[in-house]
Amino acid sequence: MQVLWVSAHPDPRSLNGALRDEGVAVLRAHGHDVVESDLYAMGWDPVVDHDDFGHDPAERLDVLEESQRALESGGLRADIRREQDKLRRADTLVVQFPLWWFGMPAILKGWFDRLFVQRFAQGVLDPRTGRALRYGDGGLVGRRAMVVTTVGANAATTGPRGIHGDIDDVLFPILHGTLWYTGMTVVPPLVVNGAVGLSQAGFESAAALLRDRLLTLPDTEPVPYRHQNGGDYDEHLVLRPDRAAGQEGIRIHYAESDARACERTGSATEARR
Repeated sequence: MQVLWVSAHPDPRSLNGALRDEGVAVLRAHGHDVVESDLYAMGWDPVVDHDDFGHDPAERLDVLEESQRALESGGLRADIRREQDKLRRADTLVVQFPLWWFGMPAILKGWFDRLFVQRFAQGVLDPRTGRALRYGDGGLVGRRAMVVTTVGANAATTGPRGIHGDIDDVLFPILHGTLWYTGMTVVPPLVVNGAVGLSQAGFESAAALLRDRLLTLPDTEPVPYRHQNGGDYDEHLVLRPDRAAGQEGIRIHYAESDARACERTGSATEARR
């Protein structure tokens, strides 16, 4: 694998730092090429601004239009171009961060904001139809992506009935709305719960799980998100009524929700008999 490992934690001595070191080491020991982007160590600027595109600050900034112009002319700021080049060379992306306020740290959000510009990761069009390629297709298709995150709360409270909400739903914006949106194949995230005060035994267990997940990543069954252009959505990008019938919310965008709907229908039929 050609791996780009993007990490976002201010202290390399942290749990996140230790897990990153374990992960990078095992990948390299097994012959995989790993390039790192440690955003805090790099002093990454997370703020989209006129300077990103060589744009006159006295003029109104249309981010989509100017980012596309700068991408096509080679005028994007040098730090953006360097990170985009890393991603172009990678076939695998690992995104690692502590979960802060139910999302990624601002510095990591800014990495996506500044890199994923028009015609690079978004706004890519099918040359035959002119239709936007996204949600399973697009600028970054052909890459696998895995999120590694640490959470202070225990696993029960981030489960389906936990007060914090199901962790898959919490991570839906990055898994589905960022990685899958841009065409990457998304595998299930690795979530380390109880990160505050994790014991040595807990760390060793998490590190072992991480090593196993990384070495089996090429063969891991991806999250079964629906493809935008796969026939499940109508011309307005609304899920067709015969898909996940009677259901609403995030889960309808998983293809497996159709099977669950059929199971429930069958159960109801049996009960009526």
